[in-house]
Amino acid sequence: MTNLSFITIEEHLIAQQQENPVLTTDLVYILNDLNLAAKVIRNEVIRFGLTEQQGRAGQENASGEDVQKLDVFANDAVKNILRKHGRFAVMGSEEEEDVVACDENNGEYVVLFDPLDGSSNIEVNVSVGTIFSIYKVANPGQKGSLEDCLQPGSKQIASGYVIYGSSVMMVYTAGNGVYGFTYDPSLGDFFLSHDRMTFPDKTKCYSINECNWTRMDQGLRDYIDWIREQPGVTARYVGSLVADFHRNLLRGGIYVYPATTNCPNGKLRLLYEANPLAFIAEQAGGSASNGDMRIMDIKPTELHEKCALYIGNKNLVRKAEELKQPLPGLVHL
Repeated sequence: MTNLSFITIEEHLIAQQQENPVLTTDLVYILNDLNLAAKVIRNEVIRFGLTEQQGRAGQENASGEDVQKLDVFANDAVKNILRKHGRFAVMGSEEEEDVVACDENNGEYVVLFDPLDGSSNIEVNVSVGTIFSIYKVANPGQKGSLEDCLQPGSKQIASGYVIYGSSVMMVYTAGNGVYGFTYDPSLGDFFLSHDRMTFPDKTKCYSINECNWTRMDQGLRDYIDWIREQPGVTARYVGSLVADFHRNLLRGGIYVYPATTNCPNGKLRLLYEANPLAFIAEQAGGSASNGDMRIMDIKPTELHEKCALYIGNKNLVRKAEELKQPLPGLVHL
């Protein structure tokens, strides 16, 4: 639902504190820091062709993927802004091999983030985004560690994303509904534009890279055949997770990045992509699964653990789970 009242994200968070005890003063400051980081990244994204941030950085991230210069910029922006105020104990980034502890270690929060999702698409003006997830530390009073980051998604207290597209939006939840804010560049602030977002009942889109057809299990192929026959449904696949998820949240649908024979554990990051979007999906009346179980029930064992992801309208996710089969060529014990 669109709300045209001029309520800034800062005003919204202060008002929400009255009804949501999760939103402590420190957590509100962290969300405002992420809001500021989004503005900094947005300025660099919209001037991409005119800056020195084009091209590869000449290094690989912890998952062995080529890092873009803009990835490095976005990662540094989020890290440095959060570090400036030090309200977290530890953070983890898709671009960092190890966890990053707060120098002062005076916070009780864990911040996990993908600084620039879909960055390989930036050169062709495809929407990209920032994804974040926030937890309480597992062991209060102790130095932040890897253990604090390896919590199941059900322990999240807030998550969100920013999409840098034809307009810039920040969407977040703190367990009390999903709210969307649109950036007004003339005023330099995010304003509440989508109040208590939910997946529409009517399905519009399915988003999957069908080039993986020969590497999918037969159940997923059957699912694609089934969803193609549903009235009013069309295929829409951008290739930037944030962009595909955001469209389906607004229009109804499902995004699937399955396990395949060449990626038997899936390709998306559990901590930085699947968990935060799963929290939003469930708060918006949707569902998120790896095909076998609820995403937010998975207990992570690695900082950069990967997983399959089926996310969107509940009925579509449930149908995909019903049809899923073992992958061809793999032994399932």
